[in-house]
Amino acid sequence: MTFEKILVTGAAGQIGSELVPFLSDHFGSSRVIPSDVRPNTNDPRFISLDVTDKGAVEKAIDKYRIDTIFHLAAILSANGEKNPELAFKVNVVGLYNIFEVAVSNKIGLVMTPSSIGVFGPDTPKENVPIETITRPVTMYGVTKLLAETLGYYYHSRFGLNARGLRFPGLISYKNPPGGGTTDYSIEMIVEAVKGRSYKCFLREDSKLPMMYMPDALDSLLRLAEADDSRLKHRTDFNVTSFSITPKELEMELREYYPSFRVTYQPDFRQAIADSWPASLDSSAAINEWGFHPRYDLKSTTADMIAHLK
Repeated sequence: MTFEKILVTGAAGQIGSELVPFLSDHFGSSRVIPSDVRPNTNDPRFISLDVTDKGAVEKAIDKYRIDTIFHLAAILSANGEKNPELAFKVNVVGLYNIFEVAVSNKIGLVMTPSSIGVFGPDTPKENVPIETITRPVTMYGVTKLLAETLGYYYHSRFGLNARGLRFPGLISYKNPPGGGTTDYSIEMIVEAVKGRSYKCFLREDSKLPMMYMPDALDSLLRLAEADDSRLKHRTDFNVTSFSITPKELEMELREYYPSFRVTYQPDFRQAIADSWPASLDSSAAINEWGFHPRYDLKSTTADMIAHLK
């Protein structure tokens, strides 16, 4: 598999803004074309691209001779509930356009990250496998579940090399949260470093799977470069590094900031968190493409604080 010209959609988002330099370091900056509806004028490679405009996607892929796509453009869970119509348009129509153009242009690989948002209240809570009950209760979750299924369809129907993984909550110090239900984790660490208290929008016992951004980026690359013959799954790999509650993160932060305090005032995001599992079974990712997270809660917190300082 070659990675001569890589298009990254949603490159100004939480994952995309870190994936672009990560891929540039790995493959060379000249091979990476970052794109978003919000262009980054500080990067001369950046192009303006609305994935809901199929013609614009076609032109970009043709102009830059794209052979690989990391499709990250999406509206996340909390923001998706505020604007379900936009979430459907970006997450479903945008992906459909990417797949259609990828097939017609014989694109070698399309990476389409999914999310724990595909799970719902009927999903088991602990050590959830890939194949399980998936009845999401958010528009974001509905669109991501459709995206997973669509990836399988395009692979079986057209031979498209579509791959993806279900990200848990992602923690990063480089960019502000992107409108997700697990954003409390980033916000809490930032407020602790600033010497302020924090009002958490989830209950203190809301246990959810999480991952530090360096592990997320490494996972995307490992799956992209994996031998296709080893893959029994395609677009729905579970990945996770650790599971925590807001209270556990608070107590970890108090190791550094003893006076740090959190108050808990759940809002509409609590219902979303309650519909998601507390832990995931990542064995398929481990066995099929060597998933290997390096960060746990302690090392994530330590690294976040070191960089935020």
